[in-house]
Amino acid sequence: MSQTNSRSRRNFLKGAAVVGGAASLGACTSPPSSVNSSPSAIARYESSPSFYPKHNERTKGWMRFIWQKATTADDWGYSEDIERPWGINLPRGEIDWTEDGKGPHPWWDQYTGAPMLSYPRFDLADSSYGIMLMADQTPAWREVYTRIMDELATRHTSYWAAIDWNTFMGPSPDRENYGPLNAPGYQAWPEHVRGNYDSPGWTANGVEPWGLQADPIGADGNLFFRGWLNLILSIYKYVSGDDKWEQPWQIAGYENEHFEWTQPKIVEHLHRQYIKHPEGPHCENTKIWPYCNSAAGLGMYLSDQLGVTNSHGVFENWVEFLRENYMGINDQNQIEWMTLYYDPLADFKVNVPGASAGGAGTAFYLMPQSPEIATQIYDALAHASGWRDPAREIQPNALGMVMAKALGDHSAVDRLSAAAERYSGPKWFGEDMDKFGWWFNYGEPWPRGQGSAQQMISEIAEGNWIDAFKVKHLDKYTAPTLEGVDYPSLGVDTAWNDKDSGVFNIGTYVADRNTAGQPTSWQITKLPDAAKAIVICDGATITNVQVVNANTIRVPTDIGQHQYQIYTGYFGEEVAMAKPVPMTVASASSAALTRRTAEQNAKAAESVMASGATGCPCCAGAA
Repeated sequence: MSQTNSRSRRNFLKGAAVVGGAASLGACTSPPSSVNSSPSAIARYESSPSFYPKHNERTKGWMRFIWQKATTADDWGYSEDIERPWGINLPRGEIDWTEDGKGPHPWWDQYTGAPMLSYPRFDLADSSYGIMLMADQTPAWREVYTRIMDELATRHTSYWAAIDWNTFMGPSPDRENYGPLNAPGYQAWPEHVRGNYDSPGWTANGVEPWGLQADPIGADGNLFFRGWLNLILSIYKYVSGDDKWEQPWQIAGYENEHFEWTQPKIVEHLHRQYIKHPEGPHCENTKIWPYCNSAAGLGMYLSDQLGVTNSHGVFENWVEFLRENYMGINDQNQIEWMTLYYDPLADFKVNVPGASAGGAGTAFYLMPQSPEIATQIYDALAHASGWRDPAREIQPNALGMVMAKALGDHSAVDRLSAAAERYSGPKWFGEDMDKFGWWFNYGEPWPRGQGSAQQMISEIAEGNWIDAFKVKHLDKYTAPTLEGVDYPSLGVDTAWNDKDSGVFNIGTYVADRNTAGQPTSWQITKLPDAAKAIVICDGATITNVQVVNANTIRVPTDIGQHQYQIYTGYFGEEVAMAKPVPMTVASASSAALTRRTAEQNAKAAESVMASGATGCPCCAGAA
């Protein structure tokens, strides 16, 4: 051990509030008679002081529910008698909330954004964003987030995840029934296509010029399947550090035919498509959506940030195409219109005034990867919607609030947060009132998955949508790690390696009030020298810690609220990610091969906001 590390260990011992004579487990256990079983005392503790990132009560309650959703088995597999999904039907009728074991559990959101987004895979994607940000708050404890992400990813490779591509074959049988009330963008359809054209949401697998494409990933279309799948798999990689999805796995396609893929191969397929189609791949045959392309680009970006691929440069060409073809920007640099979707075969675009045509979603996905244009869209939305205007009453906008928080637009954050509290139905629920979600006053049995997950991103106290994609915690995979926690009985709200002091800080809480006070244990792995570890719990040194091996200790404790300081001797190490060889870019410009760092992106966004170049009157005079 170095002299510096020796001094740090001595300082840790001298500075610890060691209770005289307390050298046993007793300091971190509570006798059964002392356990207060009331929900307020067990299920939701008030926050205790912490100098490190710490989950708040709502965040812990939401994770309790998403854990239940993710780990409860349901059937996303193939069946010959699968009924057409609710969201594509005309008329749609009432939602059937019956849980009969057939198909995805009804708590997976299959209802929001019909007919385009009313499929449970979009709940999987939206839920993954909060998990990513939560994992960044406790980088030294990852096992529960990894399990949740793996369950989400596994569902997204099932037959039901691509239910639209696998079952909406040929032209829609409802073509003659479409109109302004059930076909988004209908008002902009040319007269000659009305009555002979498919509504958004109808994937039309099998139509010419592509014919039947049984593979939902390998198809020319269906970007809104593989783009989000790649994003989920990339988030899994960052959360866990595991290469599971980089190894071959099977995707279920038309009539349950299976196809072999890996996450890097998805990126390769996307890369080829963006070279061949600068306008972007399409989702349904034959509609190209800027919203979906933005999400696909973010998955490519994160994969590159993690060193798995090197592909995002070609997507930056699409961003320029977006600016020049899917946005109308006047001489004052103001957004006059944005394209909702474009059909290159029918040769028309659905343009909507301002930035309201999917602008929030497009900007949300572009913000970490292309912040200048995302900030311009955000600013237009903020101005048009009155997010900064105290004289206007505003409606909630979950993605708008995520972006406002990431950009430091505190006025918008405060007003959007107040609107969400007023209109979006935040509520605790469950038998023990230990789960939290956003209900939107729908009167449904469970929180709406997509909207609730989007709203939760802003609830993660120190979470920041832009910062999350800077992948700051790549050293977590080799740093001391908390493992073997008995979740969902015992929860962890703090898990942070302080690399300046060599101390691992852990906070635990009762996640299931019915198990409070029960004995349990957990392990710290990847220690530099397990024999030299010192464990202090609630100010008292624990001496009955078991040394499992040279790098692992087991700590006996109970299911309760405790604060631990563990001297580990870990002072950090930098992780240099080796970049793959850039993918072949046949005709792309050299600019497309340049991948800016996340830090450069963030500075670019700040310059846009500071300059007032977005044309927003609120920012124009700030220079």
